[in-house]
Amino acid sequence: MKKNLFGLTIEELGEALSPLQVPAFRAKQIAAWLYQRGAGSFAEMTNLPKQLRAALDEKFTISTARQKAALHSADGKTSKFLLEFADGTAVESVLMRQPYGNSICISTQAGCNMGCAFCASTLHGMARDLTAGEMLAQVLFIERFLSQENGKVDTMVLMGSGEPLMNYDQVLSFLRLVHATYVLGMSYRSITLSTSGIVPRIYALAEEGIPISLSISLHAPEDALRSRLMPINRKYPLAEVVAAGKAYGDKTKRRVTYEYILIDGVNDSLEQARLLTRLLRGQLASVNLIPINPVVERHLLRPPQQRVEAFEQYLDAHHIAVTVRREMGADINAACGQLRNRHLPQAQDDA
Repeated sequence: MKKNLFGLTIEELGEALSPLQVPAFRAKQIAAWLYQRGAGSFAEMTNLPKQLRAALDEKFTISTARQKAALHSADGKTSKFLLEFADGTAVESVLMRQPYGNSICISTQAGCNMGCAFCASTLHGMARDLTAGEMLAQVLFIERFLSQENGKVDTMVLMGSGEPLMNYDQVLSFLRLVHATYVLGMSYRSITLSTSGIVPRIYALAEEGIPISLSISLHAPEDALRSRLMPINRKYPLAEVVAAGKAYGDKTKRRVTYEYILIDGVNDSLEQARLLTRLLRGQLASVNLIPINPVVERHLLRPPQQRVEAFEQYLDAHHIAVTVRREMGADINAACGQLRNRHLPQAQDDA
């Protein structure tokens, strides 16, 4: 089987090329073609000798991602792509045109096995982890899409399908790769990683020296309810998750965001706002309230706007930094997993 060069660092490219006995600078040239010029074949790498291009074609491949489906919101601000890899695995990536620039949301696993009660990504479980190269392929696909309108990716969140900290090594490799000057040179401070609260790996991430922002999915202010909504809470309960979040903020000096999906009649009362305030008091942290994007299979509804505002006002009045996520892409089902799920039966029929 031919080795895929896409997703390798310059050092790894040099190692892969060593049997061909080519000068070290060839790895830099190939990296530029792969990551900055979007080459899909070795024949396109015109500054390489023809003999080398033929040898590369014989031993290696360039495998990225192809578009399987796409949806674009009526207001033109949100685009959702279903991207397929060589083995037929497909994942979702979302582009959101924000006032502060173009933000993207990428997947780190195909599907998810966290079992959260409100999420579409976990309905069919997890197919597999993604490689660093497959994560990068999502970013560069959208970067090339934006280049058609003279735009670029400005910020990124690892909040698509999957739990990033359960694919820790590949996620770290991806972060270092997308930060490299020969790829996108993306600032770590422009990247946010969202986790359901894998406590040991939050502590590990704090020690990596990569100053990305951390977002922790909370969604309930007490353990019994959070365990119902998020089964991972049975392993890593609230007190441990919040302690890990505080440690991350203290170590990195980066404000931690706690995501809180508001669900009608489930976790949106003023008593629950009070418990959340008590839980987070004294932290370098903020709360991002997210009125739920309903998933038909989950039978969970969005609270009335008045209740969303009351919850927000309670937190604000008690000195908890709070925002309410602006809804984007509702007309294209922009919640994670919905587009992929729509195509799964077709994918299974085609197999």
